[in-house]
Amino acid sequence: MLELFSTTTPDAVAMSLPAWLDLASVVVGAISGVFVARERRLDPVGFVGLAILCGLGGGLIRDMMMQTGGVYMLDSPYAIVAVVATALLAFFFPGPFDRFPALIEWVDIVSVGLFALMGTDKAVVHGLLPVSAILMGTITGVGGGMLRDVFLGDVPRIFRPSNYYALCALAGAATYYLAVVGTSIEKLWGAALCVCVTVTLRRWSLRYNVLSPTDVNLGPRVAGRMRHLTKGTRIVRRSK
Repeated sequence: MLELFSTTTPDAVAMSLPAWLDLASVVVGAISGVFVARERRLDPVGFVGLAILCGLGGGLIRDMMMQTGGVYMLDSPYAIVAVVATALLAFFFPGPFDRFPALIEWVDIVSVGLFALMGTDKAVVHGLLPVSAILMGTITGVGGGMLRDVFLGDVPRIFRPSNYYALCALAGAATYYLAVVGTSIEKLWGAALCVCVTVTLRRWSLRYNVLSPTDVNLGPRVAGRMRHLTKGTRIVRRSK
């Protein structure tokens, strides 16, 4: 247990997180997809489709962009099977999903945190630049949900005013990178921090109804400030 508090060596940074954590993120993402499928009253194909999009979509976008390290959903012998099994179980045994509908928000944001974690970690393992690593984590975190919305004919949530969604993935990815690469703490602690920051920021925004801004126009304010500074400069020059 004490080894968790040890610092991460360069060799440890180059090692991926445990495979079970990757698979867990896929299953949680698939569950978030089947919640939506249940809400929309889709057929089994719809359940499986949304489970694949939410469970594997973000990682697929990441792997296509990185073009290194293989494509996880094709390389893993369990990923596709786990996603399809999750979808079919949810379709044929929907009881738990109907009893706890409020869980959809929790499952959704936990999946975002896990995907942001795995996306950032893969980028770190392959030595991407800090900005690139955080971008990969963010895209992995929100990619599945974005594909889900597109396939359902909705405007992707990340493009709409909302209680912090994409920003949560960005914050989680940045937290993991800074923790593991910047402060060299053990990766599992970095993983816990990433998920906690993502979930806490999202729940805080929901609790206090904090929305991402829209229709921002700083032009008049900046122009007014510039006029004020220019006027003050002229007065100083005249006084001299």
